[in-house]
Amino acid sequence: MNRLNHRSLARNSLVLLLLAASASHAAEPLPQNRPEALAGGQPSAAKTASVAISVPTIWEYGAPLIAPEPRDTDRSAAQKDPTVVFYRGRWHVFMTVKLPGKSAIEYCSFTSWEQADGSPRALLRVSDSSYFCAPQVFYFEPQRKWYLIYQVGVPGARKMWVAYSTTSNIADPDSWTQARPILDGGEADPRREGGLDYWIICDERRAYLFLTSLNGKMWRLWTRLEDFPQGFDHCELALEAKIFEASHTYRLKGQDKYLTIVEENGRRYYKAYWADRLDGPWTPLADTAEQPFAGWKNIRPAAGVEPWTDNVSHGELVRDGYDQTLTVDPDKLRFVFQGMWDKDKSGKAYGQFSWRIGMLTPVPRRGSDSPQP
Repeated sequence: MNRLNHRSLARNSLVLLLLAASASHAAEPLPQNRPEALAGGQPSAAKTASVAISVPTIWEYGAPLIAPEPRDTDRSAAQKDPTVVFYRGRWHVFMTVKLPGKSAIEYCSFTSWEQADGSPRALLRVSDSSYFCAPQVFYFEPQRKWYLIYQVGVPGARKMWVAYSTTSNIADPDSWTQARPILDGGEADPRREGGLDYWIICDERRAYLFLTSLNGKMWRLWTRLEDFPQGFDHCELALEAKIFEASHTYRLKGQDKYLTIVEENGRRYYKAYWADRLDGPWTPLADTAEQPFAGWKNIRPAAGVEPWTDNVSHGELVRDGYDQTLTVDPDKLRFVFQGMWDKDKSGKAYGQFSWRIGMLTPVPRRGSDSPQP
């Protein structure tokens, strides 16, 4: 895929420079019970900060990159929830597949995105559950191993597992350990709501777990880096706004700031918020349907590509690395997402939606160019 350089983005994208709101910002409650000695400074209410990020006015997509693989057994109705890293010359993609009576995780790997759809697929055998999905992958440098974070439905549990598997070889889909719980939904589980779409990101001292709960709330837990993946013993509200699910949080390269993108319901689109630290308040960056981070208002097909989506759902930004800091380069944004036509949802349950995976790339805005309907 083409990459836009810094000069092109700075010239052609909408550059937003925002001042941090006070802790009383309407969309941002202060974290509860935060030990300031561990947070590395004064509370956000006592200081002002800024962030600069090039937010594209228009994204462009090509043809779908990964669709369900034709096969005789374990046929998938949808490819969704992609998580992506580039490591040793290859792209590694883990994604949810909707199999008959089951949601599972599938893996593929390739050297270029043009090869993605034809690359060999492998179903991960990490759980006996009929529901394990929504993966996130990263390399945890302190332990020198790969982690896969995902959700698992367990009969009798009050909440889904926040589950993990590990491997020393990301290229071997059979090498992942069996699912183990970070949080098991039992009486000692600190989550106020079970939530879903679990997401880990780390700074120098802590591992943070973020999750959404389908009711306008994003929750935050944390543990000491040396205790990960255990030690998540409290839960607090990180953001309350008109949001739905699939919050993904990243460190912005060269800024020491953080970006959260989060999905809204209905015809799906992504909003964006920023913070100057992972335990701080989140400030809106692009948070309406009219001015989204990525949605039907600011996407279009590339020249010669047949339009195939007006939904931008459960996506992940392409990272500038693969470790636990989840760093992205704000001047080289690319967004791997699941898409489909909204009209094709009519009369179907969510599990029957025919999602496919594509990629959004920022494009210049020239004259009267606008997204295609």
